[in-house]
Amino acid sequence: MTPHPAAGTRAMGELSKRWAVAAVGIPVVVALLYLGGWPIALLVAALAGLGAWECYRLADRSDVAALDGLGVVCAAALVLLAELRPSFADFAAPALALVGVLTAVSLVVAMRTRGHARKPLEVVAITVFGALYVGLSLAFVPLLREMPTVHAWVDAPGAEWGGLTVVALPLAATWIGDSAALFAGRAWGKGGLAPTISPKKSWVGVWAGLAGAALAGLAWWAVAGSLLPRQPVTSPIAAAAIGAVLGVGAILGDLAESLLKREAGVKDSGAVFPGHGGVLDRLDALTFTLPAAYAALMLFEAVA
Repeated sequence: MTPHPAAGTRAMGELSKRWAVAAVGIPVVVALLYLGGWPIALLVAALAGLGAWECYRLADRSDVAALDGLGVVCAAALVLLAELRPSFADFAAPALALVGVLTAVSLVVAMRTRGHARKPLEVVAITVFGALYVGLSLAFVPLLREMPTVHAWVDAPGAEWGGLTVVALPLAATWIGDSAALFAGRAWGKGGLAPTISPKKSWVGVWAGLAGAALAGLAWWAVAGSLLPRQPVTSPIAAAAIGAVLGVGAILGDLAESLLKREAGVKDSGAVFPGHGGVLDRLDALTFTLPAAYAALMLFEAVA
């Protein structure tokens, strides 16, 4: 069957929107990551709040009305807290306290406004989940950005490039792996990875994505050698292994968001980015790879 001309025009229009958003967004994000501090923290906090709100909109479609305001504020606050306390040891205790307060307040509000007939348990659960799913994950952006300073991997004059380089590890592994998976999946894949969640994802795409993520880890290691002279990943094999692990995380993050959207019966989580969908559609894989990158680097730091 010959594709309808209108369908091709719409596809080209969507592709143009995607490129336009990427052309503007990527340089802005790179510049803010270089600067560090509150500029990037405020942007990421805003994305965390929007992502949590999208998560609650998905829950609405299953008739679970989350306590949106509480969850959105907590998601953004977790990112800002990470900027205030940029080492995990300093961040963990107040972050846990904040989540505890969110849980307790959500329970009280649910008792007063929901009652037993309006799914109070599910309301509280999704409210806390949305804040953690997006807010806690994105809190690792400032934590990663400040790792070179906190752990003395770089001298003060190179802190800006060092911080950008650390955050680039999960970003590169995620996006290069995803691009490789998309290309190989379209060319040779026939589905089969998780047909009930994301029918188009194939095992061919998985292996291509892991290879792309591993190569991204190698490329990161080659660059980090000069910009982060005392970072703990000293072997190219270790860097490739980290990249591959992040590739696995990216696939799981993508599938997790696809599962939420499939339950809600929607194609995109939102429409914040023209041609790209919502915040969750763009950051789904990063919700897994940002924390995983931090954990991997901390593990190598501990054994170095």
